[in-house]
Amino acid sequence: MKKKGYFGDFGGRYSPEVLIPALEELEAAYKKLRKSKKFRKELSRLLRNYAGRPSPLTYAPRLTQSWGGAQIYLKREDLNHTGSHKINNALGQALVARAMQKKRLIAETGAGQHGVATATVAARFGFSCTVYMGKEDVRRQALNVFRMRLLGAEVIPVESGTGTLKDATNEAMRDWARTVGDTHYVIGSVIGPHPFPAMVRDFQVIIGHESRKQIKKASGLLPAAVVACVGGGSNAIGIFHGFLKDKKVDLYGVEAGGRGDEPGENAATITFGEIGYFHGARSLFIQKEGGQIRDVHSISAGLDYPGIGPEHAYLASSGRVRYIRARDQEALESFVELARLEGILPALESAHALAAARTLARQYSSARSLIVCLSGRGDKDVAEVERLLGDTV
Repeated sequence: MKKKGYFGDFGGRYSPEVLIPALEELEAAYKKLRKSKKFRKELSRLLRNYAGRPSPLTYAPRLTQSWGGAQIYLKREDLNHTGSHKINNALGQALVARAMQKKRLIAETGAGQHGVATATVAARFGFSCTVYMGKEDVRRQALNVFRMRLLGAEVIPVESGTGTLKDATNEAMRDWARTVGDTHYVIGSVIGPHPFPAMVRDFQVIIGHESRKQIKKASGLLPAAVVACVGGGSNAIGIFHGFLKDKKVDLYGVEAGGRGDEPGENAATITFGEIGYFHGARSLFIQKEGGQIRDVHSISAGLDYPGIGPEHAYLASSGRVRYIRARDQEALESFVELARLEGILPALESAHALAAARTLARQYSSARSLIVCLSGRGDKDVAEVERLLGDTV
C-alpha cells in the first residue's frame, strides 16, 4: 500500500509539532488549488507572460562537434526571468501563499537563484520577504545578494556551521516555526516534509514536458539521454519527469564530486549518503557515525547540500535514474568550455551536468540526441570563477 507523502521508503513528514498544523494547512490548500482551473490558468499565464516560458531547447553545434557522439541540446532554464528554473516554483508557491492569505514569504538559498526568485514574486504580489543565506554563500554570490535587496527582501547571513545551504535551511525552518500564522516558507527544492517534495516537483515538471515536445519536434525522436545537476534536485526532477516512463531514455543526475571522495570533500549524497531524517523527511544524507549530518563541500553554492530530495533517493534505489559525480575542476573547465564554444555562461551548478555530459555523449551515436538541463545562468558565478582561475583563463 502506498503511503501518503512517500516515494517508496523515502519522504514523509518528520517535523516539530509546532509545524504540523501549518503543513496540514498547506497540504489542504494545495490539494484544492491544483484541481482549480482558475489557479492553473493564472499560473500558466504568469509562467508565459512573466517568467518567459516556454524556455528554448537550443542545439549546441560546436559542443557537439568537440565532444563527438550524440547531438547536444541545452534546455535553457537560464533564459527564464530571474535567470534559472527557480521562478517556476516560486510563482506557484506565491499563488498558494496568497490563497492561504499569508502576508510574508521566507526562503533559504545557496546560489542565490531561489532567493532572487522568491524576492521577485514577493515584489510582484506584495509580500514582505526574508531570505536566509549562509555567510560563505553571501560572499561567493554577492551579485545575487544585492539583487535580492534591490527587490526589497531582507537577506540574513547565517554564520552557524559552515555558513552554507544546510545552515540557511535550518534558520528558515526556525523562523517558520515562530511565525507560521502569517508566513509561508517557500522551500526551493524537492526536499523537506510532505507536501513540499511533491508540490515543488509539480511546479517544475513543466521543464520536462516542454523538453519532450521540443526534442521530438527538433529531431523526430526522443533523446538517448537526459542529464541534469542534482543538489536537492528540483531542476533534475522537473526534467526527468518528462521522460520517466520512456524506459529507453537514459536519465543521469550529476552530483557535486567536490575535491575528492573523502568525508567533507564533496556533496555526493547518492554515492556517500545513508538513510536518515533531516529537514523533515526520510531520505539519504551524508552523515557521521551516530547520524549527525556531516559538513560537505562543493564549488557550487547550489549543490553544497548534505542530502537529496526523497523522490531522487527512490529513483536511485529503483535504478531508473543513474547518479554520477563531477569534480570542482571539471565543472570549472565546463564553465569556460561552454562560454568559448557556444557563447553561453552556465551556472556552476549546471556546469556539473555539462562536465558529465561530455563523457556520456561519446557513448551514443551521432544519430541520437542528448539533453543537458542548463538550470541557470552563470553571471552570478563570474567573480568566483575569476578568483579561482585568475589569469589562467
